[in-house]
Formats: sequence, structure tokens, C-alpha cells
Amino acid sequence: MSQNTTIARPYAKAAFEVAQTSGDLTRWADMLHVVAAVVTTSKVAQYLSSPSLSGEQQAATVASLCGDEIDDRMVKFLGILADNKRLSLMPEIVELFDVLKAIQEKRVDVEVVSAYALDEAAENKLKEALKKRLQREVSLSSRVDQSLLGGLVLRADDLVIDGSLRGRLNKLAEAMNS
Repeated sequence: MSQNTTIARPYAKAAFEVAQTSGDLTRWADMLHVVAAVVTTSKVAQYLSSPSLSGEQQAATVASLCGDEIDDRMVKFLGILADNKRLSLMPEIVELFDVLKAIQEKRVDVEVVSAYALDEAAENKLKEALKKRLQREVSLSSRVDQSLLGGLVLRADDLVIDGSLRGRLNKLAEAMNS
């Protein structure tokens, strides 16, 4: 997985630069998601893995399956990916592109895991505090995990804040064992 991300990074950056230059970030994100959905379909992935297909044939197949959902620039991008045997990296390319887009838009997705469901007022208060701390627009998604016992765990990109009771008990246990 890590190696795929490393290989996909230059392609994601290139797509991002083209999209940013043309002022078309949202359109490119949409097209990349469509292509990734098509390429990861099991029958398509199996077909594309055939060694008898040239890169041009692979790109043409994906482009025809995507239809009007993609434009000529994306077809050229598909050709480059197919020529380099990188179509299978589309999920990683999409993920990296989305991260670059979020950074550009000063937006961050935050996952909140709590022991109990949060009410709307608590979510709004948390969202405002995170917006101030991270200096970005915050999009919250929350879920309940009763094994936390109490408190919250926040995940935003590579930032993790563990304010759960379970996390505190684990830290206490580690301190006592050392």
C-alpha cells in the first residue's frame, strides 16, 4: 500500500497541477472518482490486467466506459497511466488528489469517535474549536464506539487526539508497567 502511494504521488500531483492551472479542481476530482470507480470494478480490473492489451487499448476501454463523464484531458491522462501500467493505482491517485484539493481549499475532514452520540450543539462547539485550532474549514463525521468508555478520539489527516477514557487507562497502564 505504501509503495503504491509513493508511485501514485507524481501522477496525483500532475493531475492536481493541470486541474489547478485550468481552475477545474472540482471537475477533475469528479472525473478521477468516476475513473477510479470504473477501473476498480472487478470485471474491468480483470480485463485491464490482460497482457495482450496495449496501453492505448486500456485507455480507450476505460474512456469508453466512462463516456461523457470525462473530457479529452482526462483521456490523455488515462493514456499516460495506461502506457506506464499504472491504471490500477487510480484509487491511490484519487486519494492523494483529494488531499491536495482539501489543502488548497483550506478544508479538513475530521472523524469524531465517541462513546456516546453527540448532540448537535456539542458537534457545533467542537467544529468551531477545531476550525480555530486547525485554521481550516472543518467537516465533521461522527460515529459511536462504546468500547471507548467515555471521551472522544479525533482524527484529522495525520493528527490524532485521543481524549478517550480507554486511551487514558492504557497510558496509565503503560506508566505503571515501566
